[in-house]
Amino acid sequence: MTDPNFILLYVSDNAVSVPFYTALLGKPPIESAPTFAMFALSSGVMLGLWRQDGVSPPATAPGGGELAFAQPDVDAAHATWQALGITIVHPPVDTEFGRTFLATDPDGHRLRVFAPPG
Repeated sequence: MTDPNFILLYVSDNAVSVPFYTALLGKPPIESAPTFAMFALSSGVMLGLWRQDGVSPPATAPGGGELAFAQPDVDAAHATWQALGITIVHPPVDTEFGRTFLATDPDGHRLRVFAPPG
């Protein structure tokens, strides 16, 4: 078995989510349609945005999850994301796994930025 190489997020409106992720990631999707868009991430992982009302069978979320972004300077990333108008739900703090903050996308998906300690 291989490692997962594709992440899908179910979104309510691609017309809102695609511009959000284009600004957040600093690159346009490599594929875009009214109900689906795909971004190629520099790690090789693909990020898909699929309009939830088109998912078959219907998807339900049994629990929470996050997309995590490792960044060397959490505070600089926080300032950049604030300037982009991204909703910050928890400001930068130091935790046992390093400095971090938490934001959300237009659908409420959690986006964590972190820098591992030292």
